[in-house]
Amino acid sequence: MKAIWTGSISFGLVNIPIKLYSATEDRAIDLDMLDSSDHERIRYQRVNEKTGKEVPWEKIVKGYKTDEGYVILSDEDFELAGHKKTKTIDIEEFVPKEQVAEMLFKKPYYLEPAKGGDGAYALLRDALNKSEKVGVASFVMREKENLALLDTFENVIVLHVIRFANEIRKHDELDLPKTKAGKKELQMAMDLIEHYSSDFELADYEDEYVDKLMSIIEAKQKGKSTKLRKVKTEAATKSTDLMKKLQESLKMKKAS
Repeated sequence: MKAIWTGSISFGLVNIPIKLYSATEDRAIDLDMLDSSDHERIRYQRVNEKTGKEVPWEKIVKGYKTDEGYVILSDEDFELAGHKKTKTIDIEEFVPKEQVAEMLFKKPYYLEPAKGGDGAYALLRDALNKSEKVGVASFVMREKENLALLDTFENVIVLHVIRFANEIRKHDELDLPKTKAGKKELQMAMDLIEHYSSDFELADYEDEYVDKLMSIIEAKQKGKSTKLRKVKTEAATKSTDLMKKLQESLKMKKAS
């Protein structure tokens, strides 16, 4: 793996040099956009709006638009804005894991100790495990400030980039039910959840869509026909049928 960011973790007066690696990978199939008439590849170009000419990467700069025109920003400007945070993951506090909502999580990264950081890295990792808390931190990467949590996964410190409060949309405009579930139906639903409960094993779940799409590509490559089977759309369960459907679901699960 190739490190995508290097810096250090600031843990009180403890400084831990680290390297940051992406902990996940995109399994999407890489598809090219083609001209339907001759199947030639469509390419994107960086074109100057005024001259219509393509601009090479080394000639491209970033600018902020104002009423008077653009303010051009240099690499030094971005570093100045981030200052210390461009090289340091500052742990600001530790909070219980259960207090962080799952919807805040965006992307995980593995942290590896850089030269001289083994002892301090192991100390922070073991302390996080024993305390059952996560460190709330902030750092700058790719010209953007990130809010993050430091946690552990097996024997690795993991940095989870999470969303800021202003990145979460309000839900007050959603049309949500005002009614509450009946006691009998609720108890039946709890029983159904109990019958479907087990220990979570990530290996039990696979990305079937990509595998199926790859099978279709291979079939078409061999000249085989592919046909779409119609999937029956299930109607919404009526409130009056809830108890019946729950009972049938329980019987089906017990019989399996």
